[in-house]
Amino acid sequence: MSKEQRAQVDAMMRQPRPEGPRSVEAIRTGFKALMAQMIVPNSISTTQTTLGNRPALHVEPDHGPRAGTILYFHGGSWVFGSPETALPLTGHLVAKTGFGAYSLDYRLAPEHPFPAAIEDTLDAYRALLDSGQDPSTIAFAGDSAGGGLTVTTCLAARDAGLPLPAAIVAFSPGLDATRTGESMDTKEGIDPIFTRKAVEHTGAMYLAGADPHQPLLSPAILADLTGFPPLLVQVGTNEVLLDDSTRLAARARAAGVDVILDITADVPHVFQVFTGVLDEADEALDRAALFLNQRIRAGGAAHTSAG
Repeated sequence: MSKEQRAQVDAMMRQPRPEGPRSVEAIRTGFKALMAQMIVPNSISTTQTTLGNRPALHVEPDHGPRAGTILYFHGGSWVFGSPETALPLTGHLVAKTGFGAYSLDYRLAPEHPFPAAIEDTLDAYRALLDSGQDPSTIAFAGDSAGGGLTVTTCLAARDAGLPLPAAIVAFSPGLDATRTGESMDTKEGIDPIFTRKAVEHTGAMYLAGADPHQPLLSPAILADLTGFPPLLVQVGTNEVLLDDSTRLAARARAAGVDVILDITADVPHVFQVFTGVLDEADEALDRAALFLNQRIRAGGAAHTSAG
């Protein structure tokens, strides 16, 4: 059954696309239409709010949230996507954990290139702390570019002298703007979504001429992860970005960080959006929910005993 599901998902993601680079507007419209096909649980409610200086979507379970907050960063190559397109992910995380989530509408390139997104995500985290939330009850989560932001926001928070969150969950994170991972070439054609050319097209919009050889752009190869909170990285084998995850996990392990590298075979980039369609997606989100439940609870206990 699962093999058939994987084949169906792969075929869906390989639908013919226009030749040549697409305009930013066409990319954004196409992604919005694609994500509108995904399943969002019925057991959640959403409210428009603001966090820091940016709009955000507050996602809660219908029966009321448990103590704990997921700060979510949506995917979209730093160029497209929104809290609404990420609802298949945030909604299921909220439904499975019982925690509330804030999904941030951070500024996008090319209108707002690096480091605008990180400034916004850091401001959002600071706003949660300023509101009185204990960092041991906050987790960062995100997918693709937003998965990258979970790591770079944590780096920026540490550099700013802020306490770090209890945990990080990154789905298929983008972590290397130098594009030097071997999987950029070995998974070309196997990846049904991305090619090197496509990734570099949107990546250039975010970079806007910035040197990619810096930790906030390529943490998988350059970041010092010392002191990072426990980290769960989920990725599929059919991804050109696979080595972004494997190299970050190796750096985390070398820095003494509690890290789980969770690789699923024969699935594409951010396969978790196919919850309800692909068994591996449901199972991966179950594992992510378990990780968040353990870490947010353990973080709170550790903080209390230390206080």
